[in-house]
Parts: sequence; C-alpha cells; structure tokens
Amino acid sequence: MSGCWQRRRVYPGREAFLSGPEYELNGFFFLRKNYSLLRKKISFPASLSHSGSKYSKQKKHSERQAQQSDVSSRSSSGFGDSTGDPSEAGLTADALYLYHWAKAQSKGSPVYLWGHSLGSGVATNTAVKIQEQGSAVDAVILEAPYTRIGDVIADNLLVKMYTLLPGVESLLWNLLEKINISFANDENLKTLSSPLLILHAEDDNIVPYRMGQKLYQIALQARKESNSDARVQMITYRGNLGLSHSHICLDPDLSDVVQTFLQT
Repeated sequence: MSGCWQRRRVYPGREAFLSGPEYELNGFFFLRKNYSLLRKKISFPASLSHSGSKYSKQKKHSERQAQQSDVSSRSSSGFGDSTGDPSEAGLTADALYLYHWAKAQSKGSPVYLWGHSLGSGVATNTAVKIQEQGSAVDAVILEAPYTRIGDVIADNLLVKMYTLLPGVESLLWNLLEKINISFANDENLKTLSSPLLILHAEDDNIVPYRMGQKLYQIALQARKESNSDARVQMITYRGNLGLSHSHICLDPDLSDVVQTFLQT
C-alpha cells in the first residue's frame, strides 16, 4: 500500500471506498461525530462475505452494538465490490492500510481487530505485522478461527477421502506452500502480545471447534513463556444454541461478552 491511497465517499453509516492506484477496497464505515470518544473496530469477514450482504450488515449491526463503537468492515481485494486479486500478502497489506488509516482517525482511542473465519488469519497477520513495526493492536477478537488454512481444507470430508490415496496429502500442502497461502494463526499467536478473545461454537460445521481450543492453548502457553499479563479468553457457544459457523453475532449476550473483555 503506497501513501497515494486516498479515502473517498466516506459518510456515517454508508458504503465507502478506499481508493488507490491499482484497485479499491469496498466497505461500510460507521463514524461518530465526537472522535475524542471514538473506539474503532476493524472487521475482517469470511472469505466470500460481501460487506453489503444481508448477513454482513446484520453482523456489523450486532458488533456495533456489542462495542458501542465505530465499525469499519470491508471486502478484501478481489471479494465483494473490491477490485484487485486476492492473496494472503494482498489481504494483509489491505488490512495494514486500513488499520493505520483508522488509527490516524481515532486520535489515540483504541482500535481493535475482529476476524471471522478466513478473516481470523488476516487479523492475526495484521496484528503481528503491526508488532514488527514497533506498536501493538489494542485487542484482537477471533470468531470461529482455524489453526491454519490448510488444516481446514484437510478436515473437509471429501478431501479426507482423497488424502487416503498415496501422495495426495503432501501434494495438497506443497500446493499451498507454492502459492504462498498459509494464514497460520497457530504461529501468529505464539508471538501476539495484544489481548485476545476467541469466540467459537461447538457445532461449527466449517471450522472445527477443536481448532479454536488449540489456538486458545497456544496463546495461553505463549503468554506463560513470555511472562505476559495480556488477557487471553475463550468463549464457547454450546451446540444446542445452533449458532454454528456464521451466527455467533446473533447471540443476545455478545454485547456484554465483548464489552466485559475490552473493559477488563
């Protein structure tokens, strides 16, 4: 992302674009009049989630209520109305640009990263990059996160059937390595220093609940080894609630959960 990127058509609660020399990012921005009281949350949705879809709008409304904050939620390059080609490096670069833009607008108020599904990898990639630049994100929230993207693919029932064939599993991992896609949440959480909240449903039919559990244990161990007192919390949603992979945002207690975590 170069410094020539410019913000255009940004209105409170309206669709907006961040426009640059090669492509533009589509998203929704909810801005308060008093920036001195601003708390901003940047949301990274699942892979094919359009920032203007019915589900995404419902989710953004729920998250906005949960944090009583501004919400910047955007479709990544190559998704929704955003132009360009999707790649792990490109999605992370998009997120870094949006984070620095939000931070500059927030006048010192907290900025949080919230990633759902594929977006969880974007969120942790971004948080680690920000640490490498000498600062830290105020908090990271991961909703239905995976250990790494290859684990989700390998866990698919159809893929499992093919991986019984000799050489197929190694071919899969070699292919992901060749195209440089990993979204390694497990590795990122070993170095993440920001407060971390994990939200996962037991009946998640896309990203197994056990992956969220594993990430939680990795984060706890990392904090222990580094003698860090940064908060790590995991909220489990029981299977009988029927929230599965995409509907944690419908939990009526989400507001209290998130606010309590951020205010602790």
